[in-house]
Amino acid sequence: MIGLGPIWLTIALACATTLVLLVLGTPLAWWLATTRSRLRPVVEALTALPLVLPPTVLGFYMLVLLGPASALGAFWVTVTGEALTFSFSGLVVASVIYSLPFMVQPLQSAFEQVGSGPVEAAATLRASRWDTLTSVVMPLSAGGFLTAIVLTFAHTVGEFGVVLMVGGNIPGETRVVSIAIYEYVETLRYGDAHRLSIGLLLFSFAVLLLVYRNNRRMAVRVA
Repeated sequence: MIGLGPIWLTIALACATTLVLLVLGTPLAWWLATTRSRLRPVVEALTALPLVLPPTVLGFYMLVLLGPASALGAFWVTVTGEALTFSFSGLVVASVIYSLPFMVQPLQSAFEQVGSGPVEAAATLRASRWDTLTSVVMPLSAGGFLTAIVLTFAHTVGEFGVVLMVGGNIPGETRVVSIAIYEYVETLRYGDAHRLSIGLLLFSFAVLLLVYRNNRRMAVRVA
């Protein structure tokens, strides 16, 4: 029988990752959409790196970065008394980095589609850049926010390589759905693996259907 622990842990990880990236990714996407800095291509490349980098490579370096022997890992142990590696907190940090492009790229595209007109109109009213972003650009980019949130959540749900490298397979702590499926296959529990897999398959299809329908509605409104 399939336990609900991995499912709830996966939902908690996806929610935490999405919330963190919503806070961090929005200003980054806004900067990328509006800046003329020469550093923009570099930042864009770094942001998109998880799309092409093998999850095991990213997971390995995250394991080194978050380990107790590193400065960050040692600081975390000093403050909390627990290691970042093989913990839920470590999974959140790794997932934020791994899912970064799925939040930033849709938001950047949505911000760019708003155009300069509303931004210039807000500037004539002496609105600050922050007021322009929160009061003008973000409401006009609601569809982009929906796409970014849904894709980030779904991508985190389906993570495997990074999660396995950084978190391992600790019941109640780091055993998410993807890890549970892997364990079921290893122990020849194909029925349980099938049930979880079909659930992820249906969830992924529903997510893509929602995103494509949302993008189509946005295209109709723009036209």
